[in-house]
Amino acid sequence: MSQNELEQLRQNLDRINMELLDLINERAKTAQQIGKVKNKQSIKRFDPVRERSMLDELTQKNDGPFENSTIEHIFKEIFKASLELQVDDHRKALLVSRKMKPEDTVIDIKGEKFGDGNTHHIFGPCSVESYDQVAEVAKAVKQNGNKFLRGGAFKPRTSPYDFQGLGLEGLQILKKVADEYDLAVVSEIVNPADVEKALDYIDVIQIGARNMQNFELLKAAGEVDKPVLLKRGMSATISEFINAAEYIISRGNGNIILCERGIRTYEKATRNTLDISAVPILKQETHLPVMVDVTHSTGRRDLLLPAAKAALAIGADGVMAEVHPDPAVALSDAAQQMDIPTFHSFVDELETFSNRK
Repeated sequence: MSQNELEQLRQNLDRINMELLDLINERAKTAQQIGKVKNKQSIKRFDPVRERSMLDELTQKNDGPFENSTIEHIFKEIFKASLELQVDDHRKALLVSRKMKPEDTVIDIKGEKFGDGNTHHIFGPCSVESYDQVAEVAKAVKQNGNKFLRGGAFKPRTSPYDFQGLGLEGLQILKKVADEYDLAVVSEIVNPADVEKALDYIDVIQIGARNMQNFELLKAAGEVDKPVLLKRGMSATISEFINAAEYIISRGNGNIILCERGIRTYEKATRNTLDISAVPILKQETHLPVMVDVTHSTGRRDLLLPAAKAALAIGADGVMAEVHPDPAVALSDAAQQMDIPTFHSFVDELETFSNRK
């Protein structure tokens, strides 16, 4: 073969490459249009029957030199890439997406502008046990200049025999104490039927890690005019977390605070593994405020302060931590709650760190 003949063949190959590129991109655009139609009609994007039909038609008309198995492999990769384009289009259309709304969402909660660039922390006991217990913590929260009081009235627990909260009585205690100290109440709701009942007592509906994909609860929270603090599930991907928030906003409620609280890994040194990188990812991917629960992510009192500093350093809008007058006798999560003196030191050091940033 002469050098001139080789060059001509190469030029022919380059021309075919360009033609294939044009055809592949044309196919991709058509696949994107199909994805939009499927999304409108709530049809699953992946259709294995359709894919098998296309592959069979291709192999039946294949006359070489590629083997049918090679043709199947090549086109399955093209099908896969087209499907991913449909997924990307879906993500771009999410209401919580930064592409949908470039500016940050700022949520007004009793005069506090959550997501305004300043830090807003949430503190309080793991579980509401009594009026005196909550009042003592609320006093400390108020003294430190904070506005948000958390407390569990409904407690979803791993064991059915553990303390599961005081229920409506717990919400009533939180409301009474918060009114006395001019604080905003953050408390978890676990049953969709309780959302409406809770509106008179709380300022922020918390949806906990174990309920992140309780879709009926997400829908119920999305249908009321009350901010929602949504925690990431312990085994949830960031994509699943974002889609859980989408359930809420799709029902009309866009006042959502995302909360990273650690994920379950093989590591046992901490209660969970704090996925600190989730904070900037969520800030980039969504327009929602993002905070970090340092108590549940670490499960260790001695790690609360460094974890909180890390959260603020990487861009979190605030941290959540648990405080109890006497953690040793707490009815839940005794080992991870701060006592009042430790809490004061924690807030002082965190404020000093924030001022240095």
